[in-house]
Parts: sequence; structure tokens; C-alpha cells
Amino acid sequence: MTKHLTSTKDLKRVLGFWDLMGIAVGSIIGSGVMSLTGVGIGMTGRSIPLAFILGGIISLITRAPQIFLNSVARFRGGQYSMIGTYLGERWTGTFSMISILTSVTLSMYALSFADYAMPFLPMMSRKLIAIGILTLLFIINSFGIEAFSKFQNLAVGLLVISLTIFSVFGITRLDANYLAKESFMTGGIMGFWRAAVLMSLACDGAQTITDLGGEAKNPTKDIPRVMILSTMGVSVAYGFIGVVAAGVLPIDKVAYEPLTVVASQILPKSLYLVFVIGGAWMALITTLNSQIASCTKPLMQACNDGWYPKSLARLHPKYRTPLILLGMYYIIGFFPIVFDFDIGAIGNLTITVASITKAMIVLCLLRLPKVMAVPWKKSAFYISDGKLKIVGFIVLGTVVFSGITSSLDLPLPLLLANLAVVVFAFAFGRIRYNSGKVNVEASYEIES
Repeated sequence: MTKHLTSTKDLKRVLGFWDLMGIAVGSIIGSGVMSLTGVGIGMTGRSIPLAFILGGIISLITRAPQIFLNSVARFRGGQYSMIGTYLGERWTGTFSMISILTSVTLSMYALSFADYAMPFLPMMSRKLIAIGILTLLFIINSFGIEAFSKFQNLAVGLLVISLTIFSVFGITRLDANYLAKESFMTGGIMGFWRAAVLMSLACDGAQTITDLGGEAKNPTKDIPRVMILSTMGVSVAYGFIGVVAAGVLPIDKVAYEPLTVVASQILPKSLYLVFVIGGAWMALITTLNSQIASCTKPLMQACNDGWYPKSLARLHPKYRTPLILLGMYYIIGFFPIVFDFDIGAIGNLTITVASITKAMIVLCLLRLPKVMAVPWKKSAFYISDGKLKIVGFIVLGTVVFSGITSSLDLPLPLLLANLAVVVFAFAFGRIRYNSGKVNVEASYEIES
């Protein structure tokens, strides 16, 4: 009888430093830079490049837990395995259920892509374009992590070229009065700070590679470094984009406008087409592609641990891809598109829920010195327990505060929907764990 492969131990460990870099950069650069740059200009004028760089630093601080935790061990199930290792078995079920319920955001990325593609594909409906790109990327991911990585690197290359064209071409057309004092800090210190916090959202995303630890060659060395270098590298690149976005046209013409408005004014028609396809399209494609590649790995480990049927984690014997889980996530992304779910509601549905999972990871960080004292002291990112606690409490406070304030801004029905998802996830974790059918294995490996 043929043995079916279902374990995260059976995944191909083929992702090197540059593969992870391509994935991280593609995860960071999304629709945020297209839509948020103009908003940031409206808040702080031509100080937007500095706001991008500060935003990158803020993003790194909030993702410090993943950087430190990835430096001590290979976590085959990504953040799921971190929670099982540091917080305990019971909480892995809650985390896995939240991951499933919030994966509807796959449809959000596909619909966002459709919005940018529709003007160039008038013969196709928004729904058809979204389903088409979702289907294409799931097919690519079905052929294994190597196929995914090759496609991702190609798409990221096109993305970088497009954004470089925008920056280089625009630099030559900067306003002669670019450095006029009144054009900077137009919203004062608070306006600059608000812009930096907003830009941190555009600089976030490198943590996606955490869930690919089971497929990385040297996860404890590469993942933390890639997270830092990709985040700061992209934030600096965004800074150059910000110079052009705020520096060619009068501020009142670009404030609160998408980046495509500026591009249409400064680029020839042919280069504008390259910018939209290679920039806006690839930004969304690379983000969606990374989400598809990483979303199955935590759930694979959850299946192995008994939270869900183990058969769902079955790997293709050649490509080592969890085809059943990929199919499940495809359906989750497919239905909101077909049934015309509101894209804003999809995003808002995850606001409170995402804060819960972020808080879990911060609590893992606070338990790091106790659970893995020896590997932690050998880590290249080791800091004293006192400093680690300071970092942990700062991040935890930020996560809790932002989660509460964001939740209070939601309409009551959406707030109740968020709370319902959280309650259901915790109830599932408790009930399933008490059934006695869950047997959480140690899904981490200390790298020598």
C-alpha cells in the first residue's frame, strides 16, 4: 500500500535567501502604496518619504516577535507551531480556526486586482477577472513551492522595474520649488506621525515568510534577516516613490489621490501602461500569491495534530503540495467573489480577529527565554530578558490599543461579526481539545 505523505516534515526545503526575499518583497508591496501614498501626502505634504521610512521602522517593531522567534528554531507550521510551542496545545486550535475564517481576504486581493485590471480588459467583468487570477495562482501553487517561487520572483522583478521607471522618470520632472519649506510637514508633527503610522501598513507583510519555515533551507538565519532587509529596503524604495508622488505636481493636485493619478501625468502612455500592469497588477498578484503559498502550512500541521481530518493534509507525491487544502482555500476565496460580498466588509471582518492572533504571537515572545533558554542565548538576535520584555510589552500595548480603537470604529453589525468569529474560534479550540482527539506534536526543530 502506498503511504500518503501528510506531515510538514515531508515538505521540500528548497527556499533560499533570495527566494524568501522575493516572497517577502512581493508580500509587502501591494495595493497600499498605490492607494495610501496620496493619503499620506494629504497628511504631511512632501515629508511623505520620511514618513515611509519611519513607517518601515514601525512595521519592524510590531513584527519583532516573528523576527526573534524565527531566529531560534525552524517552525514547520509557522505561527501555528510557535503558539503550540510557547502558549500550549489548546491555543493552536483557536489560532487555526481564526486562520481559516479570516482567509476570505484572498477574495479581497483578487477583487482589488480586478479593479485595476478592468479599465484595460473592458470585455471582461470584474467578477470574471477576479476568479481568473485566483484560479491561475492556485494552479501555479499546485505545482509546488518551486513553481510558486519562480513565478513570484518573475512577478517581483516586473514590479521592481515598473516602480523604478516611475521613480527615475519622475525625478527628472521635480518641481523647481520642491524644497520650499511650506511644502513639508503640512499637517505638523501630528500629521507626520499619522502619515508614518498609515505608511507602516504599506510597509507590512514580510511576516508572511514565517509560515514557510518548513520549506526554507536555513530558516533561523534567513527568515529574520529577510524580514528586516525586505521591510527597510521596500520602505526606502517607497521613499523615492514618495519624492516623485509629492514633488512633481502641486500638493493639492495629488493629496488623497491614488498613485496612478500621478503616473498618468508624468509618464508617456506606453510607460504608464507598463507601470499599471507591472506595478499595480504585479503588486496585488505577488501579495495574493504569497498568501496562497503560506496559508496551507499552519493548517497542515493542525491536521496532523488532530484538529481536523489528517487526510486533508495529504501531499502530492511529486510536488509535495497539499492539494486538498489548496482546494479548500480556493473555495473560501471563490465564494465571496461569486456572491458579490462587499470588499470593504471582507477587510473589516478581520480587524479585531487579526489583533487576537498578533497578541498571541507577542505572548509567545514573552515566554521565549523560559521555553527555549539555550537556543535563545545562541541566537544572533539575542537580547537580555529585560530588553525582550520591554519590546514585548511595547508591541503588545500597540496591538491591543490599535485593535480596540479599530474595533470601535466599526459599525455595530461588523463589530458583532468580528466578536462572533473570535468567540467561535475559542469555543472550537476548547470543545475539540476536550474531545481527546487532539494530539499536538512538537513541530519545531532546533537548527544546529
